[in-house]
Amino acid sequence: MTEPAPRPLPHLSGLVPYKGGTGGGRAQVNTLKLSANESPLGPSPRAIEAYRAAAGALAAYPDSASGGLRGALAESFGLAADWIACGAGSDELLGLLIAGFAGPGDEVLISERTFMMYEISARAHGAGVVKVPDRDYRADVDALLGGLSERTRIVFLANPNNPTGTYLPGSEVRRLHRGLPPHVLLVVDAAYAEYVMADDYESGLELVSEHRNVVMTRTFSKIHGLAALRVGWAYAPAGIVSVIDRVRGPFNVSTPAQEAAIASLGDLAHLEAARAHNARMLPWLTSELEGLGFTVVPSAANFVLAAVPGGGAASAALEAHLQGEGIHIRRFAGEGLEGFIRVTIGTRPALERFLAATKAFLAAKGRS
Repeated sequence: MTEPAPRPLPHLSGLVPYKGGTGGGRAQVNTLKLSANESPLGPSPRAIEAYRAAAGALAAYPDSASGGLRGALAESFGLAADWIACGAGSDELLGLLIAGFAGPGDEVLISERTFMMYEISARAHGAGVVKVPDRDYRADVDALLGGLSERTRIVFLANPNNPTGTYLPGSEVRRLHRGLPPHVLLVVDAAYAEYVMADDYESGLELVSEHRNVVMTRTFSKIHGLAALRVGWAYAPAGIVSVIDRVRGPFNVSTPAQEAAIASLGDLAHLEAARAHNARMLPWLTSELEGLGFTVVPSAANFVLAAVPGGGAASAALEAHLQGEGIHIRRFAGEGLEGFIRVTIGTRPALERFLAATKAFLAAKGRS
């Protein structure tokens, strides 16, 4: 073909697509996926039942307003339903917020080591991205405030943060908000909120209720175990929800996803079991890795970030060894995390298999 091809917008030329954790798709025999922070307990049996029951309604469009799900969320958390927006995962909602509040000539402010979708979505909409250093693998409030400019429109804060697992206490999040001009939107991404055990943690619900420029986003992909269905929600003042509704697709959350999410909210025993499992396994895995010489960043989420003994080359070799054993973890090679791996809190047998393979790698490396 010799004719010229359509050219994308210039600001998309350097955009790198997001890549999820390896080992996805249909489960392969003897393959272990610890790369995407998925729930090892899976979805609630009630959610599975609701998903199957929705099969009889596949010819009909979903409820565009996600009214039943918004009502269930409002009841579960004691919120106003018209302050809730639902999306195809919280990823979509993050992008919709950028579409509604930031564009060419504007800036989005983030920490250097945080969720990649903030930068990808911002650049996809033509907005500039300003990254500031973190401190001890935590978001640095002073650095974020120092990164503000007259072009700043949104500040994204993952709390707990991905990929580090660290969190800011509620007092620090409030200090960050106090330093923002009223026209700057603070988005608190609380995808891992249900796992946090610390008393000084706040998910952002209270801050949204008190101010007009705060949004909290949550997901059903993590503790609810519904990652395949893509369901997320945001809590924001009604005016911001109205903006989201104006820029989102009309049927952005499928009927099976809505029904499964509603059922999952009602299964408190399953959610508590998932939370208790993580509370047991997180410190255990941390201790085991530290015993092998890894430096582990303190995590409040359902994963650990750990520096591999030997640095970047060793982490690449470890990843290759684990993949050879059918075990998938997440390795980092940039953003100041060279030599780090992230490991999801899986089942006890899954983590034991990961540790055994890691020990074998370290033993062979020591003999070489």
